Amino acid sequence: MTRVLAVIQARLGSTRLPGKALADIAGRPMLAHVVERAAAIPGVDGVVLATTTLARDDRLADWARTAGLPCVRGSEDDVLDRFHDVLARHPADAVVRVTPDCPLLDPEVSGRVVAEWRRRPHELDYASNVHPPTFPDGLDTEVVAREALERAWREARQPSDREHVTPFVWRQPDRFRLAGVCHADDLSALRWTVDTAADLDFARAVYAHLAPAGAPRGGPLFGMDAVLALLAARPELARLNAGQRRNEGYERSVAAEAERTRS
Repeated sequence: MTRVLAVIQARLGSTRLPGKALADIAGRPMLAHVVERAAAIPGVDGVVLATTTLARDDRLADWARTAGLPCVRGSEDDVLDRFHDVLARHPADAVVRVTPDCPLLDPEVSGRVVAEWRRRPHELDYASNVHPPTFPDGLDTEVVAREALERAWREARQPSDREHVTPFVWRQPDRFRLAGVCHADDLSALRWTVDTAADLDFARAVYAHLAPAGAPRGGPLFGMDAVLALLAARPELARLNAGQRRNEGYERSVAAEAERTRS
């Protein structure tokens, strides 16, 4: 049987919004929403939290223990090494990379990417819905085969490749077999991730309308279509976090490497 594991990389030392993984959204930590949505992705067999060994991230490990979620701890900057440690302790044929700043992650959308990889597990090293991006920022889903991740772990030298886990794979289509899942309409300009206080305000506003605190749980999770319908009815919500670029964190890492090279 092919086993796929969702790995949520999280730390509390975010530079733009420290502690965001445990920020409250609708009465629960943002991480709780992300875990719930990752676990609901069709084709995913389990979820593991990958955090750091820093003392400040003890709170994440404690939360995972209370939630009954497996937790693996490792380097703060070498996230690729964290993923490798996860596979060493929780073997799987592929991992779904999930970041903790995606409380609007749509299991159905992510499931399309997982299904794409599962249809051809011996033919694909990597599948995603971000190359090119056509879904809202915050619904990003990447599936990496174990062998490809292990090769990246052995060979990747650039700090940005180690920090962001997957660039070593998707930057080399001549070495790795890649596949993409696209939406019929380009929705990539929509920002549903949480990197700033304005992003958090947006996510809280969406949950306040679609799944407010105290609402019964256990039913279907609202997904992309419900958020799109909400924004069509309440377009002012999109202005809460307008004007920010996609993938700023990765761009900063690459720019820092270029500056070090010039120096």
